[in-house]
Amino acid sequence: MAVKRASVQSTRLAIQTIQTDVVTLPDGEYRAILEVSGTARPFEDEARLEAVLAGFATFLNGLSYPVQILVRASPVDLSRYLVALEERGRNEMDGQLADLAHDHAAFIQGLARQRTLLERRFYVVVPSESVTRSSWIHRLRRGPVADDEARREAARRQLTFRCEDVGRQLARCGLAARRLGDLELAHLYLACWSPERARAQRFRQQLDDYTTLAVRRAPTVQPSD
Repeated sequence: MAVKRASVQSTRLAIQTIQTDVVTLPDGEYRAILEVSGTARPFEDEARLEAVLAGFATFLNGLSYPVQILVRASPVDLSRYLVALEERGRNEMDGQLADLAHDHAAFIQGLARQRTLLERRFYVVVPSESVTRSSWIHRLRRGPVADDEARREAARRQLTFRCEDVGRQLARCGLAARRLGDLELAHLYLACWSPERARAQRFRQQLDDYTTLAVRRAPTVQPSD
């Protein structure tokens, strides 16, 4: 009788935990990620554009730690936008406005069939200082769990400070920065690792709900006298 072997995951992401907006990597590495968006106003003239570019160059040259700039281009999911537009046209508009909403939805659908519409998102990955693991004597005195918690808390405070500083520097260039939360971090890593799966599956709960046991031991009932 042949024994079937359990499936083995051949590829694993180098992530230990995602907690309190911080990604924990192996060997004591921690990361936070900012999503950066530009201004909706066009630049008035070449002088304004040059000033913004000079400000961005000053920001990069003034960094005392490395950052990673990530640019992702992915197909636009128009299904939710079109459904919301059609519902708004039926329920909140009347007359010519409803007809315009219907025509606009048809135009978007036709445009999506003719070409692939892409959206670009920009991210800045902010690291904490690389912290080497404590010596075995120090870990025996404090305990490995307490030592890891202390390093994680120190990294969390440093990442908070660095993200706020990066946000202020980018704001001077006319850019808005927003720090990603736990679910957003998990989905971004999933989208980078497997774009097809990320489009079909989204995290809709707290991350703890995906890691807790689905089956728990029933409480023991003591017999009554």
